[in-house]
Amino acid sequence: MLRYLSADYIFPVSSEPINDGIVVIDESGVIVDIIDGGRRSEISATIELYQGIIIPGFVNSHCHLELSHMHGKIPKGAGLVSFISAIISQRSADEYQVMAAMKTYDELMFANGIVAVGDISNNKLSKSVKQYSRIYYHTFIELLGFDPLRAETVFQKALDLKADFTPLPASFAPHAPYSVSAELFSILKNYAEDHENLFSMHNQESESENEFFLHKSGPFIDFYKMLNLNISFFQARSKTSLQALLTLFPVNQKIVLVHNTFTNLEDIAAVKNSKKNITWCLCPNANLYIEQRLPDLALLLNSELNLTVGTDSLASNDKLCILSELKTIKEHFSELPSSQIIRWATLNGAQFLGIDSKFGSIEKGKTPGLNLILNVNGTEITHLSQIQRLI
Repeated sequence: MLRYLSADYIFPVSSEPINDGIVVIDESGVIVDIIDGGRRSEISATIELYQGIIIPGFVNSHCHLELSHMHGKIPKGAGLVSFISAIISQRSADEYQVMAAMKTYDELMFANGIVAVGDISNNKLSKSVKQYSRIYYHTFIELLGFDPLRAETVFQKALDLKADFTPLPASFAPHAPYSVSAELFSILKNYAEDHENLFSMHNQESESENEFFLHKSGPFIDFYKMLNLNISFFQARSKTSLQALLTLFPVNQKIVLVHNTFTNLEDIAAVKNSKKNITWCLCPNANLYIEQRLPDLALLLNSELNLTVGTDSLASNDKLCILSELKTIKEHFSELPSSQIIRWATLNGAQFLGIDSKFGSIEKGKTPGLNLILNVNGTEITHLSQIQRLI
């Protein structure tokens, strides 16, 4: 039996918004047709009428589901180095507690209209949650190892963990420039020459990261001392972290750089000159939570970069909700049309994860899920907007 769903506007995302349009779906959620308002009189079936905007399901491009048990444990505004120090000291917990939190917030993400997630994992605990979830997950197996002598060992453990996630889709992701040695980056680059491997990395989340690469100074020096890690092997690069590592990125893989809070024009120029296939993920609520600062969105837009949206973790966010991220973007950049930022949070994310044949836009033959955004101003999200999952 077909369902006919209509709202003030339909945002197909792949095409212009449709006023008073109708989305036709079958029992399995497949889009059968998209009807514009002018053809409404042709429909004899019952039409489900809603006030607001119907959009496809959200794609959360960056999440750490396994940190869900850390909700509210880390103070806001302490800065990145203090934040990651707290993660290291507090992330251990009873397995039952960790599993229960992951299951709870997986269901909440689904209720918040999220249909697909790019999720960072350091262990295999999340596999059972992902296997039975109503959400599509791509797992990024995180590589962590700044000691060059441990690069081979770290990568072998990552290979074993990736095998543990079989048959779920997974790939390797270096954590960040300050936590992955050049040797480990090189091993990953060689692997990516012969294996398909979506590549995700936290990028320039704090000024301290750039300071360390430019001058081998700043808060990261004390951080490595806390870890009892001898960093005599590391030499200042006189370049930002991103510029210093670009040559170690794979040339034949899709790459997403996450956060980009302190990315500058020279960094973007270097990325463009590198010809690498790079997408830029925004996690605005996490940026405000940790560093109390947002990326230079005007710079990113003027540079015509491909943008997606993520939530980061509940260690650095109050909720796993993409609409909440979009509302924060609108609060600080009110001139951006909602249709544009919704594309970042739907089709762009689906394209990066390689699942846009199914998700990301309202098109015939797709099963993208359907969300209703309530309390809008015409076609614009407001601070009062809420999400209702329709299918």
